[in-house]
Amino acid sequence: MDATTAHRPSTIAKIPVSSWSFAVRVWLATALALFVSFWLQLEAPTTAALTIAVLAEPTRGQALDKACFRLLATIVGVTASIAITGLFSQVRDLFLVAFAVWLGACVFVAKLLDGYRAYAAVLSGYTVGFIAVQQIDTPQHVFESGVARGAAIVVGILSIAVVNALLFAPNQQSRLVAQLTAIHRSVRNYASAAFRDEPDNSTTFLDLLRDIVTLRPQTASVALESDSGPIRSAAARNLTVGLIAELQAARTLSSRRAKSSDAETHASARSNLLRRDQQVRQDLFALKSVRWPSRLWRAPLYRSYRIAAESGARAALWCAIASIIYVWAGWPVASVSLSFVVLIIGLGATTPKPRAFTAIALIGTPIAASLAGVLEFIILNGADAFPLLAIALAPFTVGAALLMTSKNLLWSSLGRIGLPYLVLMLAPSNPQTYNPQAFLFTCVFIGAAAALLLAAQILIPPVSDDQHRMWLLAEARSELRRLAHSNDETPEEATFRDASRIGQFLSAGGAQDGRALAEMLSCFDQSAIIRLCDAGRGVKSARAS
Repeated sequence: MDATTAHRPSTIAKIPVSSWSFAVRVWLATALALFVSFWLQLEAPTTAALTIAVLAEPTRGQALDKACFRLLATIVGVTASIAITGLFSQVRDLFLVAFAVWLGACVFVAKLLDGYRAYAAVLSGYTVGFIAVQQIDTPQHVFESGVARGAAIVVGILSIAVVNALLFAPNQQSRLVAQLTAIHRSVRNYASAAFRDEPDNSTTFLDLLRDIVTLRPQTASVALESDSGPIRSAAARNLTVGLIAELQAARTLSSRRAKSSDAETHASARSNLLRRDQQVRQDLFALKSVRWPSRLWRAPLYRSYRIAAESGARAALWCAIASIIYVWAGWPVASVSLSFVVLIIGLGATTPKPRAFTAIALIGTPIAASLAGVLEFIILNGADAFPLLAIALAPFTVGAALLMTSKNLLWSSLGRIGLPYLVLMLAPSNPQTYNPQAFLFTCVFIGAAAALLLAAQILIPPVSDDQHRMWLLAEARSELRRLAHSNDETPEEATFRDASRIGQFLSAGGAQDGRALAEMLSCFDQSAIIRLCDAGRGVKSARAS
């Protein structure tokens, strides 16, 4: 047996065992959430099952991290629902305007964040759609609806936490340690090439930079996995910042400017790279040995307020367009469809391409409707026993969860959309209602929501990749001219923030824009060198005094 075969993960039907384990946990957590909801006679058991679909993450730390933000965002959303309803319930037009503005503000905040924090921001927005908008004709029930939704979410969170604990869901920390160790090895190889005076490989540099900055949300998730989680999170955060600093030091050494300079400057660049590598090794040792690092660095995220404002304004306009059309149409259940419009707007705001997400949602709607119809009217077909419901859900939830683990973006997206759509269309209840007309209306209005939103996004397109790159580059130029950086940031933290901007630039198709990418890297290099020189002068001044 060769080395490749020996390290190949075990599979069942050519699917990794880890994916099967994740899918089974999702199914069991869904069944447990529904069972507890029925037993407690909650008003919103569908929300409990939907919480499982939303919190379906491969590791325990990620699920807990997302659960905490979901609970917090629900509290914010319920509070906003009560406030908007209390202020504007008597004037429907002002109510819808206030709701659109609130949604735009939530998308604005989401664009300034990443990971589950961004998800929490948009959840605060579309929660108002599922509580206040759906109770627009009965505003006195908004508080009760919010409490019912909150209780169901708590049941869902506890269910997935129990299942993950009993079935030994993998921790994020072991995977994160392996990823950071592998990245450090690659960074050292890149640095070794710089020591050998080999030409700089920009492709390798960008790949490593993107791999490092994308780990930022994962370093936060580690904190909730165990008692030592906060220590591991701090060490991992330090390590990501240090890796960017080492990567930048290696790029500086291999640049033509460093090679053509005098021997003293070249020796200084080599010394800086060695010092950076030593810092990274210390942080990696702290992470593996569960020790607090000798210093605590933050990993700041670059925030473009212009991009966030443009995205928030567009989201508010899409919501306003949908509201106008629904009011003009006069549909009796238009509020339900509008809730799905804002749901897609919110979830799409956390993706690089909102319009593509809406298109996938439109494609996934008839697929989910067909599967939900088969489940409800063919497989269950009037059954009201809970064991039958749990067993019937198994192939659908397991299948959708397996799609989530796919490396193909389309299949993964369909799984992420299909599972919550299936739950929403089935609407599990106790006893289960079998109403073909209600089922048909739900499916039609979910599909109408996606189609209407896609039309609005064609009329008012999201921020394009070209605009995204242009604004990021303009902001990089402006900061370099003004040398604008926060006074409370260390050079390492500021360099990481600039690296996260390059990561955003690459996510907007920057790799295909060679001229703009070269200028972006030039700004990154110059800013890092200036900060390093300023820090060096500060140290010398302190020693002299």
